[in-house]
Amino acid sequence: MELPRDPMALTTAVNTLAVMLAAGLNDEDLELAAVLLNQLGDTLGTIAAQRRRGGGRT
Repeated sequence: MELPRDPMALTTAVNTLAVMLAAGLNDEDLELAAVLLNQLGDTLGTIAAQRRRGGGRT
């Protein structure tokens, strides 16, 4: 996957995505989406760390 190399462009893209998602969700669903996406990020971080340690595919 190709991501923007400019860190400002990447943060702007993520911010824009968050605003678009939030606009279509009520407060309860927004809170659930936030915790699920946090869990996703944590899990991806764990997988990446395991890969760096040689515990998975590269």
